[in-house]
Amino acid sequence: MTDAILIGVSPEGPQALTLKRANRHGLIAGATGTGKTVTLQVLAEAFADAGVPVFAADIKGDLSGVAAAGDPAPKWALARAEEIGVTLDPKAAPVVFWDVYGDLGHPVRTTITEMGPVLLGHILEATDAQEGALTIAFKIADEWLKEGKAEGLLLDLKDLRSILTYIAENADDIGKTYGLVTPQTISALQRKLLQLEMDGAERFFGEKALELEDLMTLDPSGRGVINVLAAEKLVQSPRLYSAFLLWLLSELWESLPEVGDPDKPKLVFFFDEAHLLFRDASKELLNRVEQVARLIRSKGVGIYFVTQSPSDVPDTVLAQLGNRVQHALRAYTPSDQKAVKAAAQSFRANPGVDVAKEIQELGVGEALVSTLDAKGAPTPVARTKVRPPNSQVGALLLAARQEIVAQGRFEKTYRQAIDRVSAYEVLSKRAGDAAAAAAEEKEREARDKERAAQEKERERERSRGSSAPQTRRRSSSSSSAAKTAERVGGRVASNVLSTIGRELVRGIFGTPRRRRR
Repeated sequence: MTDAILIGVSPEGPQALTLKRANRHGLIAGATGTGKTVTLQVLAEAFADAGVPVFAADIKGDLSGVAAAGDPAPKWALARAEEIGVTLDPKAAPVVFWDVYGDLGHPVRTTITEMGPVLLGHILEATDAQEGALTIAFKIADEWLKEGKAEGLLLDLKDLRSILTYIAENADDIGKTYGLVTPQTISALQRKLLQLEMDGAERFFGEKALELEDLMTLDPSGRGVINVLAAEKLVQSPRLYSAFLLWLLSELWESLPEVGDPDKPKLVFFFDEAHLLFRDASKELLNRVEQVARLIRSKGVGIYFVTQSPSDVPDTVLAQLGNRVQHALRAYTPSDQKAVKAAAQSFRANPGVDVAKEIQELGVGEALVSTLDAKGAPTPVARTKVRPPNSQVGALLLAARQEIVAQGRFEKTYRQAIDRVSAYEVLSKRAGDAAAAAAEEKEREARDKERAAQEKERERERSRGSSAPQTRRRSSSSSSAAKTAERVGGRVASNVLSTIGRELVRGIFGTPRRRRR
């Protein structure tokens, strides 16, 4: 095994990257169309040949060609190889394709818990208040997990939405412990999560989560595997793209053991379109990037940022990038001229190279190169013609790519998503049980009310039924008395009339009254 990988040839001689210093990070910069992707491909396949696994984001799809042999080689590659005196060896590199969306590679997933509130807030473009609400949600989930409660598992987007709903419904009690969380804050977060879900991110959050060991594999011959992340679609959501790659770096930093400066890196990580990571990033996020870049080299991981201008990378991070390949920069505007000047000043001087002048004159496939030597010191900058790759330049045919994915060792492991019991299921059941209990209580109250009304109606009926006989008896008694009085009155009147009649007859006929003895 060689102890260095060839980048290209300069008038001063071959320009190589020492493997023992490859974990000191690097920068590949240059304007669009100057050859950055080919340089990335050359380095990736060289690292793989040296037994170093590689992870690289493929923004345009061009890097996928590394999975096929460059046979026949294009004319420009043959001409360049002849010009610098290297022999092409057409061959394919061992490749595993990954895709957050699962379309052009094995699905890549992580959980909400592993992503954490800081990166999630970056993805959602959260305000300070919304970041605070996310932090509270993660804190509550952590406490539930410590108690062995499944509702503390935040695996996918619906889990996060469930716990935010829980916070909104219990805002008063939660506010007494963690601080005020307004309904407006929760509503705004829910809307942002909905948009994230509509963008397809629900396929990224979940299980089975990516195992880092699966990115650090070798093929049977001992060559490092190049892990190519299909990023053509992912980069359309810049914050999700940058957060995913930063999450991956953070996981590597937290998981890998300290190894110092090994003879060769354990993994080399290419971060294409690096400006997306730093653009609009919060101070906390920038501090995290700087911390990861500073410390992860001791874990044997080298990070290579790929971007258009060195000014895209903050100075605190740029200062840690010891290996540099600078392609052409164009100075059409005052800001461009400032970037050219800054790039020129970042190289170790070479009396034979006017960096500020030549950086604007470089042709396609040419670069200013400075790497760390065996002692860790930067080499003088050299104008270098980058060697052509041995693999195919340009995108791999879709059918060939799909065949590689289908036959890949990780297809069965990651293709099927797993949806185990977590916050969504537990909190939904709890809410459903509470709703069912409330509905049952409401129904019981309605039944009790109906029974009371029916009892009251029966009581009224009984009251009306008991008063009717007394009325009839009073009416009957009065009628009988009237009839008796009428009969007595009639007999008295009849007797009086009979007596008067007899007396009148006797008076008229002179008949004396008979006396009773």
